Amino acid sequence: MSTTHTSDTLDERLTALESRIAYQEHWLDTLDQAVVAQEARLTRLERINDLMQQKVREQQQALQEGGDAATPSAEDELPPHY
Repeated sequence: MSTTHTSDTLDERLTALESRIAYQEHWLDTLDQAVVAQEARLTRLERINDLMQQKVREQQQALQEGGDAATPSAEDELPPHY
């Protein structure tokens, strides 16, 4: 086996390894961007969830405090002809 052949083979292997590393770095960057986007979306959804839970608690409290006020009185009801 000649030195030139061995050198060429090593150069090819090194080039192939460099190419694979570049490809893997690209995909790691892509995955990192996806994780960042998912984290932002998750944060927004958690905030929306918190706001919705607070709104439900407020409505439940209003219903409990209102008790009888939530039931329409005879004065609030429409006459039958409506």
